[in-house]
Amino acid sequence: MSRIGQMPIPLPSGVSAQIGSGEVKVKGPKGQVEVPVHPLALLSESEGTLHVSVADTEHRESRAMWGLTRALVANAVHGVSQGWEKRLVVVGVGYRADLKGKNLELQVGYSHSVVYEPLDGVTFAVEPAPTGADSIESAQATLVVTGVDKEKVGRSAANLRSIRAPEPYKGKGIRYSNELVRLKPGKSAVA
Repeated sequence: MSRIGQMPIPLPSGVSAQIGSGEVKVKGPKGQVEVPVHPLALLSESEGTLHVSVADTEHRESRAMWGLTRALVANAVHGVSQGWEKRLVVVGVGYRADLKGKNLELQVGYSHSVVYEPLDGVTFAVEPAPTGADSIESAQATLVVTGVDKEKVGRSAANLRSIRAPEPYKGKGIRYSNELVRLKPGKSAVA
């Protein structure tokens, strides 16, 4: 039995789900997300909650799809009601991030600026660098990636980080806001 798959998915007010063959469309105040439903998983709606089940609980693949389908549909419900957000911090002297329309223009130590276009349903925002006791000393800006689809928001954040991943000696680069970068001692520290 799947512990995740058994849990019902409550639909908040303003969120509706339309169950079709092979997919479910979840619509809410922030937008709409279509989630594919595996043929082994069964989806039903009753009294403002969604329930996921499987016909054959003895089959290993059907148990795996049970929990996966429930998690994907729950992520879609959360996305259309509250939205998803990832925060990244640009660290490095002279590094900059600017919005040019919908696109994000990054200057992160290359001889040219890097322009990144958002995926459909994903928006970018640039905020000042975090301050306080837990802030990073040479942080220049905070990038906020938001959207209704968790997979697209996570992929966009990962692609942004891969433009200039944090290096291990000074920590310069683009990192997640909660990411801990362990710095290595330089050659002068070894001698």
